[in-house]
Amino acid sequence: MGFSMMKELYSTTMINNGGRSGTSYAEDQSLSLKIAPPGSKLDNVTNPEQLFAAGYSACFNSALDLIKRQKKLKSESTIKVTVKLMEQAAFDYVLAVVIEGHIEGLALEEAQELLELTHTVCPYSKATMGNINVTIKAV
Repeated sequence: MGFSMMKELYSTTMINNGGRSGTSYAEDQSLSLKIAPPGSKLDNVTNPEQLFAAGYSACFNSALDLIKRQKKLKSESTIKVTVKLMEQAAFDYVLAVVIEGHIEGLALEEAQELLELTHTVCPYSKATMGNINVTIKAV
């Protein structure tokens, strides 16, 4: 399906000043975040990796809800996403992601199947597929 055939459902814009030692804020002023390098021991700050993990976990769990509805499952699910900043070589950085999912009342094998199916429909998963290492594990 070509890009021109798609229907836009939502759009948002964030602006950053100062990079990893600055501020990211929504163009509509609905959100403003202080940004600091990973590992900073400052209060009320975040970093790009933490923001990515927050977005990915929420998106993945929403996609899982869609899969559960299709399969008529009412089980609660929890998704934990760990984003790792990795250095492949000097000044060559990549991300790696670990997704751990728990689905109430399902055996690990069944949960793993649903998580892997979710990985094929989640927009964050589609965006990262083939670009970064993503590990999916039922817990």
